[in-house]
Amino acid sequence: MKKNIILIGFMGVGKGTTARAFAKKYGVYNIDTDDLIESKENRTVKKIFKKEGEAYFRKLEQETAEWIETCVKGTLISCGGGFYKVNNLKKLGTVVLLDASFDWIYKRLKTAKNSKRKLAKRPLFKEPKKAKKLYNEREKAYKKVADVVIDVEKLSFDEVLEEIARKCNVL
Repeated sequence: MKKNIILIGFMGVGKGTTARAFAKKYGVYNIDTDDLIESKENRTVKKIFKKEGEAYFRKLEQETAEWIETCVKGTLISCGGGFYKVNNLKKLGTVVLLDASFDWIYKRLKTAKNSKRKLAKRPLFKEPKKAKKLYNEREKAYKKVADVVIDVEKLSFDEVLEEIARKCNVL
């Protein structure tokens, strides 16, 4: 895989889960932008937001995007929900949107084996109306920046992996 694959989509759609499974199946590396930021800052995204605010976090995302552009090749990169706003997104690789309805995402989180942990990691879902408002604000923007859109509701998990591989010329 010569070009990076950049997974974007709303929080809880399955970017991290998909990235880990894809990496294992196709023998590629995968990284997560939120994990990179947490490692650099030595604190969680939640703590960064609480202490420094969203503007600071978005600055960290941009710094991470610049590092990826310069240093990372042939890697699958799962991104935080707001990472699509970085100004060099298209230079990072093929942008793949994992797309699903808000209701599907919310149900996925609520019915997951480790749902308490998944929901705790996404505190916005404690207020579903606020989460849905944010989803509605981002939905069109995600589609606008994506090179590839994959409707994860209509495909099995393995089909999602195969579709990413096929549309990004990994096979």
